Amino acid sequence: METKVVLDIIDYLLIVGVGLVAGFINVLAASGSMLVLPLLIFLGLPASVANATNRVAIVLQNMVAVGNFRKQHLISFKLTWPIAFSALVGALIGAFIAVEIDEKYLEYTIASLLLLMFFLLFFKPSAWIKGKAAGAQGLSKTWQLIIFFFIGLYGGFIQAGVGLFLLAGLVLGVGYDLVKANAAKVFIVLIYTPLALAIFIYNDMVDWRAGLVLAVGNMIGAFFASKYAQRIGAGFIRYLLMIVLVASALKMYGVIDWLFS
Repeated sequence: METKVVLDIIDYLLIVGVGLVAGFINVLAASGSMLVLPLLIFLGLPASVANATNRVAIVLQNMVAVGNFRKQHLISFKLTWPIAFSALVGALIGAFIAVEIDEKYLEYTIASLLLLMFFLLFFKPSAWIKGKAAGAQGLSKTWQLIIFFFIGLYGGFIQAGVGLFLLAGLVLGVGYDLVKANAAKVFIVLIYTPLALAIFIYNDMVDWRAGLVLAVGNMIGAFFASKYAQRIGAGFIRYLLMIVLVASALKMYGVIDWLFS
């Protein structure tokens, strides 16, 4: 599959900048990839290549974040491994689906998911999850494995927005408090993303230059978010994401092109 796109220095600077913001958002809250996918597609990458290339930055970003969270003793590896493995199995299946799906259908799927995430952000799911965190008891081990299999399936397929589902699953399904859930979320994504990425690499769907440039920004953002996570508020991120989600979805559906044609 052809993955080469000619980008100039301005494009790469833009990718680094958006990557920095996305890495910060991904670690501090969720849905930073909702900024990255529309940008890569806008710069000319096919939707399938953008979807694959984003994983390069996600892997490196989460290596940085997990390292910082580990130093702060915020991740219980023993408790998180079983659900991380379940998510890994789902993610492998999701990645295979993403590889096989028609390019146009993938673009429409991404656009639809962007709109879905807009409504999720509009109704403040993170606030609801936070409110439930104090009394969360968790589900049985079997149900936890089932839930995280399907979350992994989604993450392997698209990745963008999976953080919200992971936070909900970790708080409501496992019983973690919000701080530990956020750290565990980053660890789970680090477990399944490399193997999902390997499937995209095998199918020649990764633009390495764009992916590595994006990773520089993501890693810087992830470093500061994971180091100072407990001191930073995430409220200002919500409105920025909502605007970008709607504009990007309308662009992918062709509505914006139609309005200005």
